[in-house]
This record gives sequence, structure tokens and C-alpha cells, in this order.
Amino acid sequence: MRVVLNYFDWEESLDELKKDLEIISTPYSIVKTNLLETDKIQDLIKTVINDFGRLDILINNIERGGWPVVHGPYTCDQWDLEMATTLRAKQWVFESSLPYLKASGDAIVINISSIAGIVGRSGPLSYIFNEGYSAANRGISLLTETWARRGAPEVRVNEIMLGIIESRHGENTRGWGLLTDAQKQDIINHILIGRTGTIDDVVKAAWFLINDAPFMSGSVIRLDGGYILGGEKVAPMPKGVL
Repeated sequence: MRVVLNYFDWEESLDELKKDLEIISTPYSIVKTNLLETDKIQDLIKTVINDFGRLDILINNIERGGWPVVHGPYTCDQWDLEMATTLRAKQWVFESSLPYLKASGDAIVINISSIAGIVGRSGPLSYIFNEGYSAANRGISLLTETWARRGAPEVRVNEIMLGIIESRHGENTRGWGLLTDAQKQDIINHILIGRTGTIDDVVKAAWFLINDAPFMSGSVIRLDGGYILGGEKVAPMPKGVL
């Protein structure tokens, strides 16, 4: 497998990323592109084709979310940035990639989204998800279904909807560190599995879709440890009156 990774900010993480790629000894290329500049996206995809000759797998993971606990009340600029990054950029990356994915003959797109699209700014996650990020993530599932129709039969399109994952809304993030111990525990108590997710959990789900799900397209895997179902108990069965 050969990998092309795009980045725009967080350059301080590049060295760690390169070390991880060198450990697994896979050929790779790292490209800096601002995906909010739609005209630059086509150049990015052409770089992939020029470097490696084909495109078989697209992990569509671009997002930006303002944490209420970090950013406080909304501004118009924050709303626009979240919509443009989380939703619009995904659309144009897919549009630019689709001809090459179809040419592969057996390609897959994995959209990465968040349970924010279901829960919004509510309950224990009120400090983590805001309305703009939540609305953008709800839109991703619609894109997943539309793209599955457009890509068929050569391209499968599926979605991994993440709950609270380490390095993404969970441990090792700035926002998580600002929560009180009680707020963190409220979140964990709402997760049926009783813990937040790990990067390995996400890798296994993506690997399954890539390698072991040839009959899945337009589907959503909700990888949240059961958060959506938490907070409610199943009452004992009553005796009834008959």
C-alpha cells in the first residue's frame, strides 16, 4: 500500500507522522494543501496520480470543530469555517477523486464523521460539540448515501461515525484537558462500553471496510462505544394483567 497524506496546519505533528510511516515501511508522500481553496484540490489529486499512478482508497477525514469549552459562544466566522471544512471540502475532494476511483474498478471511500450529527450540543457532550459542527456532521451521512449511488458499482462509499476518541475529542486534546473530572466521568458513564475510543479502534473499523466488506456501500458504522444508547436503562419486564 502506498499512502498520500494531506495537511495544512499543525506542522508540529509532521515529524511524529513521518516516524509512524517509516515504522510500517510504506511508500508515502506528504502534501501541504489548503482544502478550503477548492481550485487547489484538483492539484492535490493530480499529485497523487503523478506520484503513484492510481487512486484506490480515499479516507475523507477533513473536519474542524469549535469546542464550546474552548471557543465559547459562536461567531459567524467560526460557523462558516466549520461548515466549509467539515462539509464543503469533503464534497470537492470526492468530486476531484471520483474519476480516478472509478478507473480503479474496485475502490473505496471512507467518510469520517462524528456522533455530533446525532446528539448535537446536548447532555454530557454539550461542552464538546457545538451547533455548527453538529449540523455539518449530520450532512455527511447524506453525502455518503449520494456518493454510494454515484460511485457504484466501481466505488464503495461508507462512513465511520466516531464517538469520543483519543486525540479527537477525547484524551490528548486541548478541550478534553479543560473539562473537569466530573464532566469527563459523565461522558464515560454515558458510554455503554465504559471507556473512550482509541486510535486502534478506528484503524480496525477502517481496515474492515477496506478489506472485509465488499458488499457494503452507503452504510454507516457508528463507532461510539454505545454512547448514543447510554443514559437510558431497560426496565424489568412487568408481570402484566392477563
